[in-house]
Amino acid sequence: MEFDFITQNAIIYVLIAWVIIFVTAKGLKLQKYGVEIKPYSLIYKNKQVNSVLIKILSRTSRGIRVFADVSVISGFIMMGYAFYFLLNNISNFFVAQNEFQELTILIPGVTLTSAPAIAFFLLSIPIVLVMHEGAHGIVAALEKIKIKTGGFAIFIALFAGFVEPDEEDFNKAKKISKLRVIGAGATSNVMFAIVLGAIMLTNPIFGMVLEGIPLFGEIISNTFYELPNGVLILEIIENSGAEQAGLLANDIITSINGIPILSPIDFPSLSPGDTAQVSVLRDGQNLDYLIEIMPSPEDPERGLIGIMRDSSSAYKPVMNFIDWTNVDFNVTMFLLWLWMISFFIGIINMLPLPILDGGKFIHTIIDKRVSEKAVNGIMWGIYGLTFTIFGLNIALSYIKTGWFTI
Repeated sequence: MEFDFITQNAIIYVLIAWVIIFVTAKGLKLQKYGVEIKPYSLIYKNKQVNSVLIKILSRTSRGIRVFADVSVISGFIMMGYAFYFLLNNISNFFVAQNEFQELTILIPGVTLTSAPAIAFFLLSIPIVLVMHEGAHGIVAALEKIKIKTGGFAIFIALFAGFVEPDEEDFNKAKKISKLRVIGAGATSNVMFAIVLGAIMLTNPIFGMVLEGIPLFGEIISNTFYELPNGVLILEIIENSGAEQAGLLANDIITSINGIPILSPIDFPSLSPGDTAQVSVLRDGQNLDYLIEIMPSPEDPERGLIGIMRDSSSAYKPVMNFIDWTNVDFNVTMFLLWLWMISFFIGIINMLPLPILDGGKFIHTIIDKRVSEKAVNGIMWGIYGLTFTIFGLNIALSYIKTGWFTI
């Protein structure tokens, strides 16, 4: 199999980019401006964040107070949805594997290997982190919890933002105040994703993305899109299984091996030499064919039906006030990445794990209700259960498709 040179060497380009950033930071002597420079990281802390947040709060306190209260409720909702998503996904692996969503950790140069994917990811992350940490900070200011420092960190190709509340102020704060501060970050990300998603509902590609979101994705697609009834065959490849079986151009493929086909992304993986049952719609009549799968000329291990298909999205937005044909495709892809990163960072961040907001959220709820020893025991039990569920999703993804990259 031939690979694109950039894709093959993505990790090398990431490391080269880091060396350039590191050398530039040293050359500009950013240490003088409070940047801590190490061979593997850049960390910037600003002690004036608290005064800036107080100025912002003085102009928007009423709206921030409503947002802070909503953050507590949404914290529970997001945590519940995160568990639903992961548990439902595990169930799908065993009972409806075609609906199983493969998961992987997004690491530039490792699981993100194409140049566009790395670029979209790196552009999205700072926006999402600024919003996330800014929400923590502004709600902390509302609750009279002082922010000692705020800033950002770069660890080679991974970004992190942070606000550091005064530990004494935070510990003295009321439980509800703590929950507001903790829930604000993830809530801001999901609220931003909702607003961006409302705009993206005018984009046909977004309809395809929503189809893969459990619980509400399909409902939103059915509401805001005219769904396709299959994939159009543009041309039949000569001497292929499709030609021998009798498929024709302008047939509409509606299912393959019992899997409903609404768009090109629904096509299952096929192996050369196998026989596939393909259902098509022709002149309003449903027809079934048994087709011998042929090897792909580019990759003999990949199977093809033997057709040239319409690869464009057949999803038609009900709200079409934005003409996306006049928008550069890279802009569309960046907005899709920004939506995805913002939504899933918000949701996953509410999982009860030690380094995530969800862990702090649960700890705050049960703290002081029982002894400190009992609290620690309960928390580690919750951490272990959550890690097992999350890790099982990653492991099952590997079992289904191997070590996959984006």
